[in-house]
Amino acid sequence: MVKFLNLTLSGVSNGAVYAAMALALVLIWRATRIVNFAQGGMLMITTFIAYSVVHDGHSYWLALAVALVSGFLLGAVAERVVIRPVENAPPLNAVIVTLGMLIFLQALAGMVWGGTPRSFAPTFAIRGYRIGSTQLIFSPADLFVVTSVLVVMLGLVLLFRATDVGLRMRSAAFAPEIARLLGVRVGRMLTLGWALAAVVGGLDSPIGGVVGGVLLGLTLSYVSGYLGSDVVTLGALVVLIVTLMLRPNGLFSRAPARRV
Repeated sequence: MVKFLNLTLSGVSNGAVYAAMALALVLIWRATRIVNFAQGGMLMITTFIAYSVVHDGHSYWLALAVALVSGFLLGAVAERVVIRPVENAPPLNAVIVTLGMLIFLQALAGMVWGGTPRSFAPTFAIRGYRIGSTQLIFSPADLFVVTSVLVVMLGLVLLFRATDVGLRMRSAAFAPEIARLLGVRVGRMLTLGWALAAVVGGLDSPIGGVVGGVLLGLTLSYVSGYLGSDVVTLGALVVLIVTLMLRPNGLFSRAPARRV
């Protein structure tokens, strides 16, 4: 029972990281209708920047703030310089461009920070909570990750559903010509979408992205704990195939409108 509980908590913690990546993909998709294959590279660059700030003797919170600002600027520059020329081109153009940007960011990180793995001390304790005589592997650091992802998810839901900016971002992505006629600065909205972005759940659903990420984390945790780490990759592939077969448009997608 303790093993199952620990595997569940580990799956939730790891799933929160997957969910954070899913939320970034959701944000860019809903704002620009582009799947950003360079998202991992952008995340890597901002993490290295945070590492550099901590390595220079500054606090974790300053490093977090610098990483957020640098991610905002990186996203805005990427949209303006790299994505803007292909936004009206065939979808394959954007795929190739984002893959090229991923390769460029990986090469840039290697030139600046080298190929040696690096890490910095966590701000929160990594020793798991203790309940009575039971030692759990879920720690304050894990709780911080899970809480942060939930806060971001709620923020995205409110952004797209309850604010004028979110409505303008969606209109700029789905119907840019009409949005321009209504006075929406489409270019600015597309840049903002990339700047804010620091698929199992469905690219149209922030909640689905979080739920999908957590479900994936739980599945891989159970597979690793009960079947061995050697079949984790196979478990991820099975989850992907089953999801595409049963819910190809996402876990929380709506049925497409029927055409006559």
